[in-house]
Amino acid sequence: MTAAPSPAVTVEVRELTRRFGPLLAVDRVTFDARRGEILGFLGPNGAGKSTTLRMLCGLLSPTSGSARVAGADVVAEPDEVKRRIGYMSQRFSLYGDLRASDNLDLYGALYGMSGPELRRRRAWAEEMTGLPGRLGDRVDDLPGGFRQRLALACALLHEPEVVFLDEPTGGVDPAMRRAFFRLIDELAASGVTVFLTTHFLDEAEYCHRVALISRGRIVAEGTPTALKALLGEEAIVEVRSDRPGAALEAIGGEPRLREAALFGAGVHARAAPGVPEGEALAAAETALERAGVPHSAPVAVPPTLEDVFLEVVRREEGRS
Repeated sequence: MTAAPSPAVTVEVRELTRRFGPLLAVDRVTFDARRGEILGFLGPNGAGKSTTLRMLCGLLSPTSGSARVAGADVVAEPDEVKRRIGYMSQRFSLYGDLRASDNLDLYGALYGMSGPELRRRRAWAEEMTGLPGRLGDRVDDLPGGFRQRLALACALLHEPEVVFLDEPTGGVDPAMRRAFFRLIDELAASGVTVFLTTHFLDEAEYCHRVALISRGRIVAEGTPTALKALLGEEAIVEVRSDRPGAALEAIGGEPRLREAALFGAGVHARAAPGVPEGEALAAAETALERAGVPHSAPVAVPPTLEDVFLEVVRREEGRS
């Protein structure tokens, strides 16, 4: 990972709220992001991530609250905000019928770039995207991962202080996702603030800090390590099965286990308070055997951010 970010604040958000008629999409969101920091917004679809990002990019007016991005006020100076940031939307934002070089020229013109400055940044983009000799290709003819890199290059062409990435790796294979995040890590190391929305748990692990968002509210915030510590000392049990629904039902009825949830082809459950790890593993095994569900041997695993998210949301709903 990159070195710790500097304390300079580049994004400052206070009580930011957005309503669409009776729907409260973003509910009094408050946070800061610092220079050189990768800040992740993690939550399911419909949680308010993209709406928050669009307000911070000057694309959508807040109902109430305030925000400053790269020194500009998102309400009073939305056009200035747009000039100072980079933005990559979750929908592919390039022109597929144009060449890669044409897209770079277009974005350069939109940011007022020309001459030696644009040539310098085009050369940087060619190296960054890993597309030597292919800038003359139509965008639609490029592999998906390279198109995403090109979209990122276009967002960064004018060297912004802050870049907003809205679920940027959708449809990209795991190898390309890792390569994409190496680029993001390099950006942060150079002092760029990266604001990332995602619903991929492994992507959140790349972030310096993560804000968990549910129903338009930030329900927890901190480093990935600090967030996992919120779960306390209870063991987390994992079981794999080719009948995960049946495994979930069996484990969910075991009183020595709680918060059972599907995790891919398996189930995670937390030991009830005061239940030792060994007893929790034995309880899972007994419950599955009793129900006749084929399964792997239950094992204790470290907590994931998804475990944290489920627990934090449960606590919030218990308070409401």
